[in-house]
This record gives sequence, structure tokens and C-alpha cells, in this order.
Amino acid sequence: MSGSFSDLLYPMLSQQDTSRTALVAALEPAGLEKAEEAVRLREKVLAEQAGSIAACGAEMARRFAAGGKLLSFGNGGSATAAADIVADDVATVTAVANDVSFADVFLRQLIAFGKPNDMAMAWSSSGNSENLVRAFETARKRGILMIGLAGYDGGRMKKEATADYLFVVPSTSIHRIQEVQSLIAHCLRCAVDVELSDRVSSNGG
Repeated sequence: MSGSFSDLLYPMLSQQDTSRTALVAALEPAGLEKAEEAVRLREKVLAEQAGSIAACGAEMARRFAAGGKLLSFGNGGSATAAADIVADDVATVTAVANDVSFADVFLRQLIAFGKPNDMAMAWSSSGNSENLVRAFETARKRGILMIGLAGYDGGRMKKEATADYLFVVPSTSIHRIQEVQSLIAHCLRCAVDVELSDRVSSNGG
């Protein structure tokens, strides 16, 4: 008779270990492929949109220096990414959605809180969210800098061309889109920090 005493008492445990090893071996190539895909997409987007990121960051810094603030919003998973950049007021979102219309949930906040030197960052995987497109229109009328983050081909955000800066992640994978969108947003933040630091240095601060 072969095998350990524990194998004899609990054969399902040794079988589970074997199946897990086989499962990991089977999934490893797919995991590596996805990781490589994510790296390639990041490199592609940053290489193609570096100039726009720098220009947008410079304009954001100018507005921050003039007292402007950043408003950031999105739906579903995009709302989580938006909240990573700024603090989100859930009570306001749900109140507008309940009392007025979910299609107006963001534009009503832009009307209430947005000023000419402010910035609005809209996050969408598809670029087609009605409430984001409507917010774009309101932002433009109020002199708010409109920054869009979209996936796929840019959707309505790109088609209607109402954003001052639109960063499109050319992918059909929601995971890859959201990963790269977060990277773009943090690159913008870095660009703003560098620009503001340079302003302080040049002013002798």
C-alpha cells in the first residue's frame, strides 16, 4: 500500500491538490497573455496620447492655480475610478437620480457646483452613457474644462466631440479599459503636479 496515512484518511485532499496544480498550469498561459496585453495597451495609449496628456495637465494646472476645482463622475465601475481621483458625494447623486432623472444626475451637479475655471472628468467604458454626454453639453456652456475617458472607439463622446480633451482606450475589454483609464488619470495628476511645481519655482516660491 502506498501513500501517507493522511492520504488514506482524507483522499479528497490529495486529489484536490493535484487538481489545483493542474488548474494553475492550465490557467497560467492565459494569465501571462492578459498581463502582456495590458502592458502593450498601456504603452500604446501613452505613446499615442502623451502630448494630449501633457497639454491637458498644463491646462488643469492653470485652472487649479486660478482657484478651479475638479469634478469627476461615472457610472458603475467607472464611478469607483472617478472616486479614486476626487471625493464623491453619494447622497447628492442618489437625490438627483430619485427626484429628477438619472439622465440629469451629473449635469445638475455641474450647474450647482461648476464654475468657469473648474474641470469635469467623465469616465465611461463605452463612451455612450447618456448622463455623461448631457453633462458634456452643460459643462461647455458654463466654461468648464471637459475631460473624457472612454473605451472601445470613443462612442458618443468622440462622435459628438464636446470634450476639450478625450482620451480613448482602444480596447473591447472592460478590464483593460478601466486599468488604462486609471493610468491616464494618474498621469494627468502627475502632469499637474509638475506644472504647478514649475510655476512655484519660476515665481521664486
